[in-house]
Amino acid sequence: MPLSEPVERERLHTRAIRIEGFRRSDGLYDIEAHLTDTKAYGFSSIDRGFIGPGEPLHEMWVRLTVDDRMVIVACEAATEHGPFTICGGGAASYASLVGLRIKPGFLKEANARIGGTAGCTHLRELLQQIATTAFQTMWPVRSKREAEAREQAAPSGKVSESDGSARLLNTCFAYASSGPVVRRRWPHLYTGPDAVHPEAPQLAAAESRED
Repeated sequence: MPLSEPVERERLHTRAIRIEGFRRSDGLYDIEAHLTDTKAYGFSSIDRGFIGPGEPLHEMWVRLTVDDRMVIVACEAATEHGPFTICGGGAASYASLVGLRIKPGFLKEANARIGGTAGCTHLRELLQQIATTAFQTMWPVRSKREAEAREQAAPSGKVSESDGSARLLNTCFAYASSGPVVRRRWPHLYTGPDAVHPEAPQLAAAESRED
């Protein structure tokens, strides 16, 4: 395993999350999430009685259907297992996400519709990972668009704003503007110590003429 060897221990709880992205036959895309919480021991529940080892305390599903612009055109959620018999009622509000677009600010907009008593904490927490999975699923479509934008910008010598840099620059360690990834992908945005800016040759030439 990539982590260091752990101290001898006993497993008590397992949360498993599986999120998959699908391209549908009608041209839309499904992002489907499944969450389970299980414990290694049995315990009593007021509403459900005894919940045995490995039996789900939580088992929930979310499916977002998006178009190629990442706009949600359908959303459904279901609670198969919850600690209380009324837990399933928190899934109905997820249909209200229809019309939202998965982009920066999506989670804030989603929480305004399904936050608090309108929804379920565990289903709501899945949205961030669902959004990330949607971006990964849509990568072929988005990369094709970015390539076309670069080709259109190339003859004019302009740098396309659709090259992916705007949404990725400085969002994590790998995409730091001073790092090797940005230097390779977007040299015009690179800010490392060896950065060469477009105006540098002109400035150098001007200085040499003054000398």
